[in-house]
Amino acid sequence: MNEIIFNGNLAKQELLASRICVEDEAMIEDGAILEHDVVIKGKSRIKSGARVGSFTIISNSIIGERCVVLSSQIEDSTIGDGSQIGPYAHIRMNSLIGENNRVGNFVEIKNSSTGRDCKMAHLTYVGDAELGNNCNIGCGVVFCNYNGKTKQKCEVGNNAFIGSNVNLIAPVKVGDNAYIAAGSTITQDVKEREFAIARARQINKQNFENPYID
Repeated sequence: MNEIIFNGNLAKQELLASRICVEDEAMIEDGAILEHDVVIKGKSRIKSGARVGSFTIISNSIIGERCVVLSSQIEDSTIGDGSQIGPYAHIRMNSLIGENNRVGNFVEIKNSSTGRDCKMAHLTYVGDAELGNNCNIGCGVVFCNYNGKTKQKCEVGNNAFIGSNVNLIAPVKVGDNAYIAAGSTITQDVKEREFAIARARQINKQNFENPYID
């Protein structure tokens, strides 16, 4: 069997046949779908209409209605209704993901919250952060939350756009409708509707001869 649609009469033998492990304290609502090779641990709750894809591990977490979780790991966190997680995302340590979020491949979120309709499509680290609604977090963005001694927090407002390969050096605040250019390293607050560019100016040297290439 490739997947199980839960209902009140589901037998444990059906779970075993699909290599699905659901620990005793976990709750799976009727209408939730678990694909093969899924592990649901602790006091997790999978709500009706959610789909948990193969090779996902969920521990002590709540997965909202109509969520789709693909080959990811979620620990001690809550995923809002209608959100899509993965593949290969890692959400941990008291994170709260809002409704209709997109958390894509190789995104890690730790001890953070997001509002509605946020997008973090790929290759991003969000640590100790608070995001508003409708934020776009580009590829390769890093919330630099650790200074070697303590963890610091970043705040991002509603409708903020964070370009690819941006480093946010905590603690900083990014205001509503702010825009940060790709490749920037942000060390100061960006206020509402400001456009931040923090990168070296490109210089092209003409007639360059590379001594390492014949």
